[in-house]
Amino acid sequence: MSNPSVPSSSSDAFIPVSTQIWSNGRHAVRCVKVIQETWDVTTYCFMAEQPVMFFFKPGQFVTLELEIEGETVFRSYTISSSPSVPYSFSITVKRVPGGLVSNWLHDNMTEGSELAVHGPVGAFNSIDFPARKVLFLSGGVGITPVMSMTRWAFDTNADVDMVFVHSARTPRDIIYQRELETISARISNFDLHLICERVEAGQSWAGYRGFLDRTKLDMIAPDFLEREVFCCGPTPYMKAVRRMLEQAGFDMTHYHEESFGATPETIEEQAVQDAEAAAEEADALQVSDLYQVEFAKTGKSVRIAPGETVHTAAAKLGLHIPKACGMGICGTCKVKRIEGDIEMSHNGGITDEDVEAGYFLSCCSVPQGDVVVEY
Repeated sequence: MSNPSVPSSSSDAFIPVSTQIWSNGRHAVRCVKVIQETWDVTTYCFMAEQPVMFFFKPGQFVTLELEIEGETVFRSYTISSSPSVPYSFSITVKRVPGGLVSNWLHDNMTEGSELAVHGPVGAFNSIDFPARKVLFLSGGVGITPVMSMTRWAFDTNADVDMVFVHSARTPRDIIYQRELETISARISNFDLHLICERVEAGQSWAGYRGFLDRTKLDMIAPDFLEREVFCCGPTPYMKAVRRMLEQAGFDMTHYHEESFGATPETIEEQAVQDAEAAAEEADALQVSDLYQVEFAKTGKSVRIAPGETVHTAAAKLGLHIPKACGMGICGTCKVKRIEGDIEMSHNGGITDEDVEAGYFLSCCSVPQGDVVVEY
């Protein structure tokens, strides 16, 4: 007698689910969870409507495409979750006084909110620089990429000797403290050290105080010269770490830091000066010295001076190629080359696979002659 609870055929028992794999590009996602990490830091978890496996390298980032006050705004954030949890990804955002995007996210991003993200990209990751002994150094919300690396190593039972050093302003500003302490308690190859700049009234703290310096580093990781170092934090923090390691004779080819963010004012000013100089140079050039950049989809073309970028060419035609960083980091301005040669100087915002497929970042790519772009 057959069991009615058992399907009559294998075809009834197996219903295939079509799962897509995440690749660098534009993707629609939905916020599925909001987690308050500290008083001014929040984690946002995202998924796609249809199952998508969000594979990425721990330490990489995405660029959010948001509509704020009627304008499209792009901002890059490190993925704080691990690719070992593949059907969702998370970002962790600190509310910054006066910060347009961070404040908007804290005030408006809720469960069910929909948006587009670009990525994942980034040369700062633990997959491309494997090592048996690593030192994670972070300050403030710069903890997010090294947390992703830590979660990945923990979830995959990686045979890696990890020393994790995080600096925060006060005890209440330590992000992921309970999870870090749990990881430290569960595995022997994770050595956790927390440093607080100061302790406020009513707070108890028995750990390190002040700033990370050579004395603390020697106590925490006396073998730091033998380790692969991954560092992320505010610019002054990373600058101080680099100086400390260089003075100690550390081989800086084994030092890696996250560097994306808003374009510094000095770089913006330099970009304006470069553009003005290029315009003056173009006026002095003969037409025969200019390169033609054609945008195939729109049918528009323009001549530009040698040294000008494809993004500049598009702007002269009133074509808006989205970009967030302007330094070849975020990957937002990716377009495809159809004909001609370009020279690209990016900072990790595009994968080798995309380059092989003909894609490039328009903000940091200079035509070497006449080119045709698929845009």
